Amino acid sequence: MRQAVDVNVDAMLEDLRTLVEIESPSRDTEALAASAKAVAAVIENRLGGQATLVESEAGPHVHWSAGGDPKILILGHHDTVFPLGTLERRPFMVADGQATGPGVFDMLGGLVQAVHGLATLDDLSGVEILMTADEEVGSRSSRALIEERALACGAVLVVEGAADGGGLKTGRKGCGTFRVSIAGRASHAGLEPAAGVNALIEASHQVLDIAALGRPEVGTTVTPTVASAGTLDNVVPAEATVIVDVRVESADEKERIESAFAALAPHLDEARIAVQGAISRPPMPESASVELFAVARRLLPGLEGRAVGGGSDGNFTAALGVPTLDGLGAVGGGAHADHEFLVIDAMAERANLVAGLVHAVQHA
Repeated sequence: MRQAVDVNVDAMLEDLRTLVEIESPSRDTEALAASAKAVAAVIENRLGGQATLVESEAGPHVHWSAGGDPKILILGHHDTVFPLGTLERRPFMVADGQATGPGVFDMLGGLVQAVHGLATLDDLSGVEILMTADEEVGSRSSRALIEERALACGAVLVVEGAADGGGLKTGRKGCGTFRVSIAGRASHAGLEPAAGVNALIEASHQVLDIAALGRPEVGTTVTPTVASAGTLDNVVPAEATVIVDVRVESADEKERIESAFAALAPHLDEARIAVQGAISRPPMPESASVELFAVARRLLPGLEGRAVGGGSDGNFTAALGVPTLDGLGAVGGGAHADHEFLVIDAMAERANLVAGLVHAVQHA
């Protein structure tokens, strides 16, 4: 078995600082173009070769290949959920054993660790890296590329942040968003309330119907998260919308939920309903990670694996039947929150874990 090699934590932190200080909010194609160039530069500086920027409507995806027959894909993303200007309020900092700043945990830290881990290997043949620009907003422009490279390589390591306590993510729920639009009819709320069709009342009925679709005993959660209705305080609302977050653990539940949303029917006469959305990320079954997780446990005895509710691009690769192991990135927490942090003392160990897994797949 490959022995762990010392990696330079200070150098990892400098690369992390470079990426964090660029800022890379999803859907900001100008910012993502600058981020992609910086990611490519980090990869090229540490690993050699040339990274390719794959242009898309969401921004550039970064793809790097060491050449040779594809064997393993290192998968992640360089977009973050934080808007431009977050850095001014919450700058990159290193203190008290932690690195903080927008995107350090989700998931620029994992990106940097993976690159530095790979740099310790003498042979990188068959290794590919893909860092996409739109994971946080559904991976619509990158999914086909992700699936193509995963099938070509035959094994995927996802360098998203670790589970609580540093565990790996051995399973993930499928997830998706639905938008329920309700059309009613406006009228004067004081003079002719009965002449209208109150879209807000209809939305209230729909919220209760939708929430009842959840089956937490089998891992299915259906959570209305955002609602809007109405225009003025004296007008019966003619329109309303409800946004719903859905998580499922099985393909059967995915089918049931999508069918249920398609079958939603109005309660009020003359109200109309339109539904958009789907469970866009299929479930990542724990069976997809069994082989790779066993290797990880040999490299780090006692390492825990957990099935989690959040989705990642590993959902797509696992659904194809490609062995996939997730949560190999930073140890820390606070994803998408102001207290996001990365544990510095874990960086070298995680870099070496990625390198060890790559070495094992190369020599399997």
